[in-house]
Amino acid sequence: MVAVLFPTPALTPADRPVLTAIDEMRARIRAQTRTRPATWVTGLRRFLTADAVAASNSIEGFRVSTQDVQDLMDGERDVDVSDEDREETLAYQRMMTYVQALHDVADFAYSKGFLNALHWMLQGHRNARGKPAGRWRPGPVYVTDPRDPRVAAYTAPAADEVPELMAELVAWLNADDGSHPLIRAAMAHLHLVSIHPWADGNGRMSRSLQTLLIAREGVLAPEFSSIEAWLGRPGNTWEYYRELQRRGATYRPDQDVSGWVRFNLTAYHQQAQTVQHRIDQSFAVWEELAAFAGANGLDGRVVSALHDVAVGGRVRRTRYEQAEGLTLHQAQRDLRDLATAGLLAPVGRTRARYYVEGPRFPAPVLELARTPFTLTSPYPGAAGPG
Repeated sequence: MVAVLFPTPALTPADRPVLTAIDEMRARIRAQTRTRPATWVTGLRRFLTADAVAASNSIEGFRVSTQDVQDLMDGERDVDVSDEDREETLAYQRMMTYVQALHDVADFAYSKGFLNALHWMLQGHRNARGKPAGRWRPGPVYVTDPRDPRVAAYTAPAADEVPELMAELVAWLNADDGSHPLIRAAMAHLHLVSIHPWADGNGRMSRSLQTLLIAREGVLAPEFSSIEAWLGRPGNTWEYYRELQRRGATYRPDQDVSGWVRFNLTAYHQQAQTVQHRIDQSFAVWEELAAFAGANGLDGRVVSALHDVAVGGRVRRTRYEQAEGLTLHQAQRDLRDLATAGLLAPVGRTRARYYVEGPRFPAPVLELARTPFTLTSPYPGAAGPG
């Protein structure tokens, strides 16, 4: 029988300890997030979601910073981004919010209609611009070489093959082949991006499908395990394209894709390292600021505003108001008082205003928050991506 989808490769002796280490890190992250302050955990989850959205969009050429994505997620209108980048960011954020919400739906099942509906959420705003959304592509599609857009690095299967290929993929998604959920998630990404069933948006849909499978695993909130932020780092994006190009210039599912699995295990491992560092650093900053607030007679609720400035570089009134459940006037007064005390400094006017650190913001906290960290390769002796 001719293979329709890529066969899931067996793990090698080098892969197994890497997967075990990933599972251990994820279990540790889960335990930590269950015992930390709710406001801090919520802020961390929103940051990681924004980071994933910003990174995945950046792979497709839409450049919006993580901080700007957070502001757009908070409903801010006065964010200095283009209309196109705003549309793409909000569409992807809405779709990812829905993906995250499906983690515990008891009667969930994959279907062609469901995948096309997700695609409409992502690309519906482009439907009137000659980019059909929510239905299979009517013709050929090519992935151009990032070094030369005139060269087709990959030609997807013919349009008349897409319905059968997607039917096979849906059947695979609804079955259980006994593979580790993270391996299945990586394979789902490869299957969908190789079939390329839509006229546009295939990369983000494939990465989102991988995140959805992670969410459905139910072990850890997907924003702590998604590799979209890792893939969005420039060097990793290049390796991502190169790894996909190793699959060939046309759809050839009858091949060994162990390299793809190893690439994803590296991504999972290094993203877990990144999240663990973020947790350790962010919570240490939180504790230092809580001690600082107590020693200086500040209300404990202002810690979340100071924390956003320390780890994210700025805070807006809307985010602080939502995080602490305050009225508009309470949030405005707190931020104004912090600015008067020299802890924050306002930038801009009225609705576009945000706050950065002021001259009296505790310097040791800023140093703690902004000290870089080192990633290690999960495969000893291998350079690898990262």
